[in-house]
Amino acid sequence: MNSVLSLNQTIGVYEISVLISFALLGVATTQTYIYFTRFPDDSIKLKTLVTVVWLCEVAHAGCIGHALYSYTITAYSHPDILLHVPISLGVAIFFAGIITACVQGFFTFRIYVFSETLFIPILLWTTLFLCLLGSLAAFVLELRSTSLADYEAQCWWLFMTIWSLSAANNVTITVTLVVILYRRRPNVLQMTTALVDQVIVWTIETGMLTSAVSIVTLICFITIRGSFIWLAITSRLFSNSLLASLNSRTALRATDEIPSTSLKLSDDLISRVSGLVFVDGTHTIP
Repeated sequence: MNSVLSLNQTIGVYEISVLISFALLGVATTQTYIYFTRFPDDSIKLKTLVTVVWLCEVAHAGCIGHALYSYTITAYSHPDILLHVPISLGVAIFFAGIITACVQGFFTFRIYVFSETLFIPILLWTTLFLCLLGSLAAFVLELRSTSLADYEAQCWWLFMTIWSLSAANNVTITVTLVVILYRRRPNVLQMTTALVDQVIVWTIETGMLTSAVSIVTLICFITIRGSFIWLAITSRLFSNSLLASLNSRTALRATDEIPSTSLKLSDDLISRVSGLVFVDGTHTIP
């Protein structure tokens, strides 16, 4: 591999990904601000979840930014640095695991709220816990690795397992929520059908996007060895999908304000259609 190609597939692609990641962090920060200003009465548990996810995103951004600085400034004119993995990248992988576990755990709880069954939620929570342990193991192995090639060799099976489980979880969550919502659709009031349809569309859009991210990451890691492309895809889409889901209640309220609707939907009903944790901190089966 020539040096130009090596730089394009390592520092080049990583630099672009960091810039995109910082832009998405700005989107997540804006959505976090919108959430806390528009939904001050949400439960403390839900507010804590949003706060933890956002703080992990900021920490993750700091880690990947530090790694970029190490590669482009600290190690300037020393191409051999590409053979090594900064500790900050290992920390970033661990934070990404925490974010993914929090977001998928929330949507798994949504499944439990709707279905009142524990089989699928327990299965998903178990795989989420395994993925989180895998992220912790990847961080520990990064501390022990001597080069990028050594790190990839040690974590080959680990990353394949984590991203495979993450993609499977995303698909399972999306399909399960869509099926549950579709089955309940005939049982709701006619005026509520549009809200349910909108939630179904949002579920498909956010679920399929995060699933595609996990699958593309896995493909890049398998097919392009010795490259930083697999490091380019971060957890930012997961946090944005969570925040978009929470903030979508504003749009649902706007749907409720259509003039042709004679009966106003309460915020509790909107929350139940969204499958969220409610204002009083409890959950109600719609």
